Amino acid sequence: MSNLTDQQQDRELRVPSLNSPQMRRILASSFIGSAIEFYDFILYATAASLVFNKVFFVNLTPGVALFASFATLAVGYLARPLGGIVFGHFGDKVGRKGVLITSMVMMGGASTIIGLLPPTAQVGMVAPIALILLRILQGLAVGGEWGGAMLMALEHAPKERRGFAASFANMGGPAGAVLATLAVSAVSLLPNDVFLSWGWRIPFILSVLLVGIGWSSG
Repeated sequence: MSNLTDQQQDRELRVPSLNSPQMRRILASSFIGSAIEFYDFILYATAASLVFNKVFFVNLTPGVALFASFATLAVGYLARPLGGIVFGHFGDKVGRKGVLITSMVMMGGASTIIGLLPPTAQVGMVAPIALILLRILQGLAVGGEWGGAMLMALEHAPKERRGFAASFANMGGPAGAVLATLAVSAVSLLPNDVFLSWGWRIPFILSVLLVGIGWSSG
């Protein structure tokens, strides 16, 4: 029995733990980074169905305006593979952490600017064009962040714990989606004219606070 216990202790000493301060910080960064990215990504998808056709595509018929709004949503998905390639390349060259922070700031910055973007009624075609460009930035950012967050956790984890460590990036995605849903649900309780005027902007602007949380965790 003593020999068996000694063998178990030796095996535990040989296998690094996920409970080290550095590894806990990496797992937290992986989770929070993915949560922030998907918060912003899902937030845009929700606003595309409720708001953008009435704010940025007001000169079109209702059906065409809604189609245009969802078309800008699709642009982000098209940009995601390119983001994975670009950020994956630089992650290999300069390190995962810096690339992860860059993608997180890019995503949060784009969302905050969307929340501050004046409507088409004030600045004309500049508004929808800016919206599309910002959506492309979001797609690039989330394409780079998710893979980078998973790889950072996987590469730093002990060999026997890599699958579990990489799952933290996957867990962050649904958490961000739920947070975005709750944020939109809260502001949708405002009167409809207030919601369309400025209420919908609040969750986007709050992205800057989430980026601050993610930055401090990194």
